[in-house]
Amino acid sequence: MKINNTPFRTIWPTADNTAVEIIDQTRLPHEFVTLRLNTMRDAERAIRDMLVRGAPLIGVTAAYGVALAMRDHASDAALADACSVLLAARPTAVNLRWGVEKMRALLAPLPESERAAAAWKEAARIADEDVAINAAIGKHGSEIIRAIHHRKNDTVNILTHCNAGWLATVDWGTALAPIYTAFDAGIPLHVWVDETRPRNQGASLTAWELGQHGVPHTVIVDNAGGHLMQHGMVDMAIVGCDRVTACGDVCNKIGTYLKALAAHDNGVPFYVALPTPTIDWTLQDGVKEIPIEERAAEEVTHIAGLCSDGQVRTVQVTPQGSRAANYGFDVTPARLVTGLITERGVVKADAKAMLVLR
Repeated sequence: MKINNTPFRTIWPTADNTAVEIIDQTRLPHEFVTLRLNTMRDAERAIRDMLVRGAPLIGVTAAYGVALAMRDHASDAALADACSVLLAARPTAVNLRWGVEKMRALLAPLPESERAAAAWKEAARIADEDVAINAAIGKHGSEIIRAIHHRKNDTVNILTHCNAGWLATVDWGTALAPIYTAFDAGIPLHVWVDETRPRNQGASLTAWELGQHGVPHTVIVDNAGGHLMQHGMVDMAIVGCDRVTACGDVCNKIGTYLKALAAHDNGVPFYVALPTPTIDWTLQDGVKEIPIEERAAEEVTHIAGLCSDGQVRTVQVTPQGSRAANYGFDVTPARLVTGLITERGVVKADAKAMLVLR
């Protein structure tokens, strides 16, 4: 995708192939800053502190983290330690485990002398694969948007939650890939962008990248979606996800479940876009089995913004002494999901239909 008309990915190797660079997403939308990750610990911090975020991008960053570790030490102990540290960075996104385990499976049988080069090559391949997967998601999902436009013969209004655009992947995105593909094909559309408290990834990231691409959009508070659906102002919802069970339960940013309930009540199609590596085939019941990350209370009690003097500052929005709980994700049961948009096509969110994706 492009930033000020310059093509960018969200993560890329340095020219000398000794490190990787990322976009620091904690500085958006008011500052565009890139950072260099020189070590595995740099990659782990980038994942943990959400300098990179989004399940696919976390998986790719973890793969590069393993590669950075192998550059310095390629012993069995070093490989085990790197994998352990990276896996602990964030617990919910299954792509993190997927990226680490792919690297471990490739590297473990190799002689130590071959691991560094093989790791770097594999991490780059995983990054390229992510781009291809998301482009395919865009193609399949755009056909849904096209069909709605043909039926409606007017602008298609799409609601999305959190950020599942190119900033959440290496490029294109998951939930936003169909939107970009349809928009580029000339289909008139408009996106309702949930602000997505507490970290405001919708207002800060989704709105920013849609604006960079020229896609018409409107930022709304998280609680407005149901009202818009009641009044016929939403034609479909598309969200991304961090994990999907073998039965089609979807774990995504907190608040997704409420949007799915509102969509179900108002007959609005509710789609989830995901690469197949996001499916956790080991789990059946998302509510009971998916670990829900609890993040720092300060993400709820404080908020950052651009002040009138041009400086970005953080302020407290809650009373002193008030406790805050910060559950990062919730689980939407499969019965509320219209379909899963994957790189292999659109399937129903149920165990039998999903077997074609294994």
